[in-house]
Amino acid sequence: MTELRYGIIGSGMMGQEHIRTLRLLEGARVTAVCDPDEGMRASAAFMAGADCAQFGDHAALLNSGLCDALVIAAPNHLHHGILKDVLPADLPMLVEKPLCTTLADCEDILARAAGRVSQVWVAMEYRYMPPVERLLEAVRKGETGTPRMISIREHRFPFLAKVGDWNRFAAKTGGTLVEKCCHFFDLMRLIAEAEPVRVYASGGADVNFLEEDYDGQRPDILDNAFVVVDFANGVRAMLDLCMFAEGSGWQEAIAVTGDVAKAEAFVPGPSRFSADGKERHSEFVLSPRASKLEQREIVDVDAAILAVGDHHGSTYFQHQKFLEMIRSGGVPEVSLEDGLKAVRIGLAAEQSAKSGAAISL
Repeated sequence: MTELRYGIIGSGMMGQEHIRTLRLLEGARVTAVCDPDEGMRASAAFMAGADCAQFGDHAALLNSGLCDALVIAAPNHLHHGILKDVLPADLPMLVEKPLCTTLADCEDILARAAGRVSQVWVAMEYRYMPPVERLLEAVRKGETGTPRMISIREHRFPFLAKVGDWNRFAAKTGGTLVEKCCHFFDLMRLIAEAEPVRVYASGGADVNFLEEDYDGQRPDILDNAFVVVDFANGVRAMLDLCMFAEGSGWQEAIAVTGDVAKAEAFVPGPSRFSADGKERHSEFVLSPRASKLEQREIVDVDAAILAVGDHHGSTYFQHQKFLEMIRSGGVPEVSLEDGLKAVRIGLAAEQSAKSGAAISL
């Protein structure tokens, strides 16, 4: 196979980031896009190129024979239904996080995917941010010693406007701690190399969207939270989320502290990307306990890769690995089971924030 033909199901903001990214990737071409919204569909097809076909539903795209691989970037609550329809086609596919919005739907998809030949990769872009990859490398190489604590802070802007305003409601997103934070719970599992046993969360909807009204319904998604996750091997992890913190110096700050050193990754948000290319860097810092001298590294990312998306280049690097997996016959780095487990932690955190009780897993 000299060129892999991609079909994009869901051509909103994230779908279009996938399209822009794939245009940079040698050996990849978007040949079809699908979206029920005519305007989004047309803009996505224009972005993909003159020969890109447009479809109003995913069944028509699937039956077109135009695609060798699929990217599913539809709204969260549609993932389950789309996956049920496309899994029998046995094409390799990348499905955006969260896998589904309920645990039952995630479990159903795992059951339906059993026995497939082609791979399903759950998109967890934060794993592939270059400073985060540098942090993961430090932990794997033992530079921190045995990890004991994980701290993830995301201070950022509110959820953006989406077609149909679906991201204002927990019933369609799974809740903020699923929609936004399954990324971070996935990282926690990856770093801890263990499974969670208890989740406690305190959160609220205190600033964002308080005056919005959609046919008599008010948004019900959290805009800030603290979440503590205890793992079976004794590692403790904490998430500090604030979604009304525009202008923060760093959008994400991730720290892993072990018995030898602390490793930290710092990632800027999209608002810090200036037109002349400055301030696009991120940082990695290693702070050994036995020394007062921090080891600080600038982590550069090519400006062309940064320009195509809002995830600090990670969508591009993830797609590189996804394409190589297809060509080599490998296995997904982020499995359906990984996707399910990240959703499980997020749902437990949502339940804890509502009830005030710690949730045992």
